[in-house]
Amino acid sequence: MDLSKKSQILKGFSNKDKLAHQSKHFLLELYRCDYEKLNDESFLRCTLSNAAKLANATVLNLTSNKFEPHGVTAIALLAESHLSIHTWPESYYSAVDIFTCGKNMNPERASKYLIEVLMAEEHLLRIINRNPPSTVHNQIRTKV
Repeated sequence: MDLSKKSQILKGFSNKDKLAHQSKHFLLELYRCDYEKLNDESFLRCTLSNAAKLANATVLNLTSNKFEPHGVTAIALLAESHLSIHTWPESYYSAVDIFTCGKNMNPERASKYLIEVLMAEEHLLRIINRNPPSTVHNQIRTKV
C-alpha cells in the first residue's frame, strides 16, 4: 500500500471514531536491579501477575522461559493486551513492555510496582499514546 492510499484511509475515519481516552504502550527499562530477582523465573511470574492485577488487568495466560546460564522472559497475556519482561541479570537490566487497550487499565501502577519490586536504581520510561477507533476502545473482552 502506498502512503497516499494510507492517508486516504486514515482521513476516512469520522470524528466519532476518535478516542477521548487513549490506550497506551509503556516501554520501561530498569537499570541496576537485583540480580537474584532478575534470574528467578518463579518470582518474575508472580511479579508479572501482581503487576497486572495492580493495573486492573485480567490475566488470561502466563508463560515464561528461563535461559542458561541466566535470564528470563515472561509474558502475561491480558484481556486488555499484554505485559512482558525480559531480563539480563548479568547486566542488572530488564526491559518491560506494557501494551494497553481500553479505558480501565492503569499501566502507571504496574510500572511503579515493577520499579520497586525489582529494586531498580534507575529507570527509563517511554509512553506511546495510541488511538484505536472507538469500536476497539469500547469493547470488553472476556475469557471463553
